[in-house]
Parts: sequence; C-alpha cells; structure tokens
Amino acid sequence: MPVNATSAAAPSPLLFAGFPASSWAFALRVWLAMLLALYVSFWLELGSPSSSALTVAVLALPTRGQGMEKAGYRLLATAIGVAASIAIAGMFSQTDGLLLAVLGIWVGLCVYVAAMLDGNRAYAGALCCITVALVAIQQIDTPLQVFPTGVARGAAIGIGVLAVALVNEILAAPNYHPMLARRIEALHRRTTDLAQGAEHASAPAAASLLHDIAAVRPEIASLTTESSIGTARAEAARSALVDLVSALSLGRMLATLPASSPATARLIAMSRSWLQTEINRKNAEVRSSLDALHEGTRPYRAWRAPLYRSRRIAAETAARAAISFTLISAFFVLTGWPSTELCLSLVAVIIGLGSTTPAPRNFTLVTMTAMPIACLLAGILKYLVFNGVSEFQLLAIGLAPVVIGLALLISLPNPMLSSLGRLVLVFTIAVLAPTNPQSYDPEVFLVTSFFACLSAVLVFAAQMLLPPLSGDRRVRLLLGEAHGELRDLDGGRARDLAPEEAAFRDAARIEQILTANGALPLDGQITAKAMRCFDQAETLRRCRAELDRLTQGPLAHVAQEAREALAQRNGAAILAAAEALRRAAARSNLSANSAIAMLIPASSALEPSQSPSQGERS
Repeated sequence: MPVNATSAAAPSPLLFAGFPASSWAFALRVWLAMLLALYVSFWLELGSPSSSALTVAVLALPTRGQGMEKAGYRLLATAIGVAASIAIAGMFSQTDGLLLAVLGIWVGLCVYVAAMLDGNRAYAGALCCITVALVAIQQIDTPLQVFPTGVARGAAIGIGVLAVALVNEILAAPNYHPMLARRIEALHRRTTDLAQGAEHASAPAAASLLHDIAAVRPEIASLTTESSIGTARAEAARSALVDLVSALSLGRMLATLPASSPATARLIAMSRSWLQTEINRKNAEVRSSLDALHEGTRPYRAWRAPLYRSRRIAAETAARAAISFTLISAFFVLTGWPSTELCLSLVAVIIGLGSTTPAPRNFTLVTMTAMPIACLLAGILKYLVFNGVSEFQLLAIGLAPVVIGLALLISLPNPMLSSLGRLVLVFTIAVLAPTNPQSYDPEVFLVTSFFACLSAVLVFAAQMLLPPLSGDRRVRLLLGEAHGELRDLDGGRARDLAPEEAAFRDAARIEQILTANGALPLDGQITAKAMRCFDQAETLRRCRAELDRLTQGPLAHVAQEAREALAQRNGAAILAAAEALRRAAARSNLSANSAIAMLIPASSALEPSQSPSQGERS
C-alpha cells in the first residue's frame, strides 16, 4: 500500500514544557558552560570573572559553528578594543573634555565599521566600541588601571570561549551545515516555483525571495569554524546562493520577453530557448553546490558573494551615534553626578549593539524593557536566593532557573522574544557581577541598577532629540545609489565582478531596502522601483559581458553598434542590433547566440517609458 506524503512526513519533535528537546539541550549547554567559565575564573582569581560568564551568554548560539565564529570575532575585537583603550587613556587621560570628545569619535568610527559589515563581523565592529566602554570609560578617573583591567577582561573572555568550546564538544552540539543546507534547498524550491507560477513577474514576490537569499549570507561564515572541511562547505553554500540569484534574474528576463511579431519571431524564439537552457544550467549548478555542501567538497565553481555597502548610510549612522554619545557625556558633565562611569559605558554598549540592527530605536526600546527585568532578576538572585552565601555549589543551583529559562527564551523562533531573552541574560549577569567572594552591598547594587536603567533611558532620549536614520531615508539613499550605479553602467563603467556576483550584490541591496523599516511592510511602488533597477542592471551587465566576448574578430563592429543601442536605451535600435548581429554571425559562420539572447530582453527592460507589469503593480 503506498504511503502518502502526510504519513511520510517527519515526526514532530519531542516536547517538554512546551519546548523541544533540542532547546533543552541548548539551555543545558549554556548553563554548564557558564558554570565552568565562572569556576575557572574564580580558581585563577581573575579580576573580572563576570566577563567570562558574559562571554558565555553572548556566545549562546544553538550550533557549534555559529558559536565558534562569533567567539573568534569577540577575541579579535577585544584585542583591538583593549589596545585602543590603552592608547586613548595614555594620550588623553588628563584632557577631560577632549577625552570625552575622542571617545565619541571612537564610538562613531566603530559604528561606521559595523554599518559597513554584516553578521558577526558587524558585531566585532560594535564590540571594539563596547570594549573601550568597559575598559577605558569605566577607568576614566584611574587611567593607570586601564592596562590591568584590559588584560583581566581579555583573560576572562578567553576562558569563556574555551568553556563554550569544551562544553559544545563534550555534549555534541549540532553542526550548522545541515540546517543551512535545508534552508538553501527551500530557497531553491521557491525559486523554481516562482519561475513556474503565476507570480513570475511579481516584484514583491521576487524581492521577498531575493531578501531571503541574501539574508543567508552572514551565516555562511560560521561553516568555516565548524570543521576542517568548513571552508569548502562555505564556498559551496556561497556558490549556491549566487546561482540562485542568477537563476531568478534569468527567469525574470524570460518572463518579460517582448511580444512576438513576424519580424522578431526568430530572435525571440532564440532568446527564449537560450534563457531556458541557461536557467536549467543554473539550477543544476545549485544542486551540484548543495551536494558539495553535504559532502564537504569544493563546488565546481566558487563564486564570491559580495555585500552591498552604503558609505553614505554608514557615515550618517556613525555621525548620529557619535553626537548622541557626546550629548550624553555633556549631560553628565553638567550634572556633576559622581560615579557615572558605569552609566556612560552602558550608553556606549547600547549604541554599539544598536548599530548592528536595522532599527536602533527599536533595539533601545527592547533594551529599556530588558534592563529593569534584568535588575529585578539579579536582585532576586542576590538577596533572596543566594542571601549571603559564597559556596560555588549554591551559586550553580541558584543560577540554573534563570540561565536555563532565558536560554530557552533565546531558542524561540520569534526574533523579538529571542532578542529579549538574550539581552535579559546578558544584563542580568552584568548587574549580578558574580565574584569570589560575592558582594552583597545593597547600596552598590541599587546604584548599579539605577545607572543601568538610566543608560537605556538616556540613549532613547538622545535618539528622540537626534533621531536615527529613518527607514524612508535609508530607502531613498539606497534607491539613489542604485540609479547612480545604473548610470555608471550606461557609461560603460563596471566593477570588477562577474555578472552573477554583481547580481548577488544587488540582491543584498534589495535585502537592505526591504529591512530598512524593520518589520513594517514596504510600499509596493518602492519595491517595484527597486526590482526595476535590479532587472535593468542585470540585463545591462549580461549584455555587455556577452558583447565583450565579440570585441575581437569579424563581429566587433556589429557588437559596438549593439553597445551604442544599449546606451541609447532604444528598444527598436536594440532589436535591430540583435538582428544585425545574427546576420553577421551567420555570414561569418560564427555563434553569437548568447549575446543575441540577452539583447532581446534588454530591448524591453531598458526602455525608459516602460511601465511596470501588472504583477509589479500588485
């Protein structure tokens, strides 16, 4: 008797208290790694043992590769931040106002770097700012303590990284490449369905797919640290994503071929046949790259997957961050409050972490929610659970419900709840500040909790006074840059990228446009404009790449006429150039099918007066 698809589906995961077993295993690993990090830090009598526990909270990621990649960037950024702290404290420690100005400039510089990167590389840029905040700013009145504080922080972070690595290895934390392969396979199915379905010309559907493809890019780097064959797997995953974007762009060209007429029937049939063959070849290359990803071998062709970087957006974001930090610093100078180093350092932490998100103000709001919860949990642990004890066994038992519960929250698929759980866990450990012996001074705890909550409030107030770069502004800048690059392509200037790699870079810009407003949906007209720029750029690049192959030989003159027709954006002239190229190739007994095939969709895609299709209006 045949088994239907429903009965053949994978069994549902085992649940306990509403969470799958994998989430409980992840939470247990986080708790054990945190205990190991604290125990070793106490045994070595480090000056900053809580930094090791904080490292475990920051590296609380469900798979081995993700945690180790972030750990590597955390170590690198800490080294850079400690060196910058020593340099800043050594040169400007006696300059008061100038020191705060330099710290503001450093915050802006780190935010600029973070805005130019993605994934854990962006986190590393923000962490350079955070390290200076936790080392130089907290020791702003005692500059001679900057070096030992930095060394102690670096040692504690190293212990935290080793604890995470050891626990993940012993408890067999899962690898990430099977999950990543399943995501790419799902994207491949969506790409194929989109090409075959009724929405093949829909700009919102295509833009959503490009967004999801480009969003996988930051996660590929974690494969490199997963195993000895991680580099090959990363190349395979990267190549699969680039070929997916290429297949999608070719499918849109196929869907927008001009209507056939007696004069153009042969050309359009040739273009349709070549495009379909090319799409099939790209799909085969995606499947080949997925096989290489599973097997840990290098793909047939290793594509680069470049990230789109907007220097204008990064500069404006950095300027706002630097000004916000300087304004808050000036506020503390004017109030004359004592012991505000903690608050000022947390201000830099919130600004730095917020720069890695599309909506910094939303991140600040989440922080304002997480900080009081963290202070409350830390107070309950310190004065109701521990209540004066100093035995490590009791510390381990007392931390278990909080750490495991928040780790379960981190494992949830809801990004808001997961982010809230991570922030609460990090800030709870920061406010609790486990030491050996543990301090139970209520005045110190209340001051710490007050300044921790005040830091989030001040950052939000600064963002109200000087709002972060709005989503609409980001979209306008990104679309303006897309149009500018399109004009450069019209002038024949192109980047040193293959058409497939340039298409992925444009897909990364589409992803940034769609996430500019956070979770809010984007206007349909903006999506249509973004996809029109994408289509025109890919068509123009591919046309020029195919015509460049004909620069030498008997077809060079006809190819030059085709380039001129492309520059004029004249559909009739482009079709005439394609027909002339076909006849010249036939007379010379040469093949120019690929160039001809690309000129046909260009005749409609590059027309300035072309209106969006019905699918793009939807």
